[in-house]
Amino acid sequence: MSKKFVQYVVVRADLLNELKWPVGAVIAQACHASVAVTHLHYEDENTKEYLADLENMHKIVLEAPNEESLKNLASSLHEGGIHHKLWIEQPENFPTCLVSKPYPKEEVQKYFKKYKLFKGTTVI
Repeated sequence: MSKKFVQYVVVRADLLNELKWPVGAVIAQACHASVAVTHLHYEDENTKEYLADLENMHKIVLEAPNEESLKNLASSLHEGGIHHKLWIEQPENFPTCLVSKPYPKEEVQKYFKKYKLFKGTTVI
């Protein structure tokens, strides 16, 4: 494999902090979005290369403070032509997570720089 690919996973922190979702439910949102974007872009060359080296997959899991922030990120990615999946949880019908398809990090990291690493802890 010549290129190193990364998938960015961005989860809403307020699901834990304010809405009091269990950590497992939040992790499930990231899993749903990750599988969905992989399925949607399965024939993409980046995705094929990423999946060809399963032992070296690289994901960066970040947190968005709230729904508005996640929607703004989705808009920025859309405007930049960056393929991603914004996961809309049902029956709540609101976005919970966003995952990019695999890209070389240098092509997409500028979109994600303002987000902190996901900590997975609640504020009490």
